[in-house]
Amino acid sequence: MEHKSNTAPLYEALLAYRDSGQRSFHVPGHKNGQVYRRLLEQADQQQLDGGAGEIQRNEDQAKGKQSLGWPVTEGEECFRQAEEQGQGHGSEIRGLTVHAGNGTDGSAADVDVDVDVDVVPVSAFLEMMRLDVTEISGTDDLHHPEGVILEAQQLAADCFGAEESFFLVGGSTSGNLSLLLTVCNEPNSLVLVQRNVHKSVIHGLMLAGTRAIFLEPWVDPTSGLAVMPSLETVQAAVLAYPEAKGVLVTLPNYYGMGADLKPIAEVCHEAGMPLLVDEAHGAHYGQHPELPASALSCGADGVVQSTHKMLSAFTMGAMLHVQGPRLNRSLLRQRLAMVQSSSPSYPVMASLDLARRLLHTQGANAFTAGLAALDAFKRGLAELPRFGLLQPEQLLQQEPPAGMKPAAGGKSEAAGAPGRTEALPAAALPSAAGYTAQDPFKAVIYDGTGVLSGYGLQQQLEARGCVPEMSDERYVVLLFSLGSTLRDAEHLLQALQQISLEQEQSQSLGEQSQRFTKEAANYISTWNNFQEGTPFSEPIPFTLQPIMEEDTTEVSIDNCVGLRSAEMVIPYPPGIPLVYAGERISVAMITRIKLLRDEGARFHGVSDTSLQSLKIIRE
Repeated sequence: MEHKSNTAPLYEALLAYRDSGQRSFHVPGHKNGQVYRRLLEQADQQQLDGGAGEIQRNEDQAKGKQSLGWPVTEGEECFRQAEEQGQGHGSEIRGLTVHAGNGTDGSAADVDVDVDVDVVPVSAFLEMMRLDVTEISGTDDLHHPEGVILEAQQLAADCFGAEESFFLVGGSTSGNLSLLLTVCNEPNSLVLVQRNVHKSVIHGLMLAGTRAIFLEPWVDPTSGLAVMPSLETVQAAVLAYPEAKGVLVTLPNYYGMGADLKPIAEVCHEAGMPLLVDEAHGAHYGQHPELPASALSCGADGVVQSTHKMLSAFTMGAMLHVQGPRLNRSLLRQRLAMVQSSSPSYPVMASLDLARRLLHTQGANAFTAGLAALDAFKRGLAELPRFGLLQPEQLLQQEPPAGMKPAAGGKSEAAGAPGRTEALPAAALPSAAGYTAQDPFKAVIYDGTGVLSGYGLQQQLEARGCVPEMSDERYVVLLFSLGSTLRDAEHLLQALQQISLEQEQSQSLGEQSQRFTKEAANYISTWNNFQEGTPFSEPIPFTLQPIMEEDTTEVSIDNCVGLRSAEMVIPYPPGIPLVYAGERISVAMITRIKLLRDEGARFHGVSDTSLQSLKIIRE
């Protein structure tokens, strides 16, 4: 089947349905928003009748009698124009009483119906509801695609460099679940998993009833942040557990940090294992020469991307890309049907189709405005010596994505961009370097004076109208994207300038500034849980069967070393477990738990939130 990259087949099918004028005798129950438009029409008729309170069923209405300049049959247009004329969100037309026509002769009876237009969504939402359909003729079926959804997914595979792509309406969560349920195809399957993973991966392990070997992530010594497992760690784990069904890693991490994935893919494939990558924050990777390489281009077999995070899809819109012979595709489809809704959102799927079309037609140019905004921010930030920017000491540059046209001199169109670091040969990079790639759209900043913690800086920014993606004890993550503008960058710089000036003024007045941030050597972060000196764990069983209370006992935290935990120890935020239920507790774990506890960290999953004791499995 020949595809045209400038089309959006699923989105266009929804437009065709909207414009067809067909009557809906199927779900959803809002009938393309008709339930709300009817209220607007009744309110409009009430205005027409001058408050008489009775709907006139006469020839004038049938001809589309005008009320305040609007046809009675176009209630949503009435609402839109009311908004434009400053009548708010319909709140000026409320509490209208209409006599319902339920007499035997069709005339109005004595039953009053209150028409409160406050319950009607804004016109933009009403228009979206006209595209909210279900599996009917012409709209295809996500779980057995043969028409427009199949074509849209094939176009996505072409755009992102996959052999096959699947639309996800449950975010990357549904992709992670389905990949693990596919790879772990028998009870007690063994799988190698990066420790600092999203909770959806843990849920996938539980659903699959598998045993996990947790690989400790490489920790950047400069920032203290955990990235992904080193090549040496993966090699050692694969050698120790050759029966493992696969390897799962996260790239990039929440901060946009990563490294070269190709050597890890090669190690996995030499051992006959598929490499699964949670690339939720990297859907844009590989689409511009200033961006790191995509996991697919590095050889990953199954890749999950949150298209809504860094591209232009609606929230919950994600994709699963696969390539190579190492994943059972038919089983994967069955697993996807298990974890995804049988009534998927068509607006969400259409937004995936549109996000792909934007990349297919605009190519690297889709990121020009966003990168310009980012460059403006970085230039302005350099003039604010108080604030620092997280960057790798050695930056591994990637080859231009497929389809990029080289400019004069043999360089890609963006190769001469100001401030770009030249590519380093692979041999120049130490094998243990686990942070050689940074997503430029994740601007990770910190207060170099140590006066403001990351949490404090986020609060200051939000007070000035700038809402960051997240923060921790030291860092604030500012997420730019292809939708960012120069005005966004200017507003952000103004906010940082104000923060810096106010702090300088308070210090000049002799005020004592409390230092919230710790020195790098003592940096404690709930976002980075790892065990020093242990590259990977022993097999940890996961199951949906809860541990029975009578099989547990409480033990002082000082006496837990060597025992199996009956509960998860989860520093929060963001919820990355430090200890899993069933895992044997090490000295390093206890040391870190105490350190976090004494620093005032919050914990989920534990019965004793003071962390003086832990529940232990009786053995």
